[in-house]
Amino acid sequence: VQLQASGGGLVQPGGSLRLSCVTSGFDFDYYAIGWFRQAPGKEREGVSCISSRMDDNTYYAESVKGRFTISRDYAKKTVYLQMDSLKPEDTAVYFCAARPYAIATEGAMYNYWGQGTLVTVSS
Repeated sequence: VQLQASGGGLVQPGGSLRLSCVTSGFDFDYYAIGWFRQAPGKEREGVSCISSRMDDNTYYAESVKGRFTISRDYAKKTVYLQMDSLKPEDTAVYFCAARPYAIATEGAMYNYWGQGTLVTVSS
């Protein structure tokens, strides 16, 4: 099982980034995928998640609602996180994770994790 997160980098406040989570080794269609982030000195928090093909749900943390958009490409077994209007407080390492079927906001409920990609929002 692999989840490969990429797309992080340095961006100015108000800018945009698109993170990708390329997966392999499990049945992508039947797994929900979540994005989490961890800033220095802070606990990990759930950012957004998208359900499996069995459902049609998405979740966004209040802090990113209206700015971030999660989507998935079943053919490419990839989940994207489009991040717009970025703020310095969005600076963190972003991780993607997978769990069967339904979305969950707690990281402990996810079975598989990727390695993380660093997003830095600074002028």
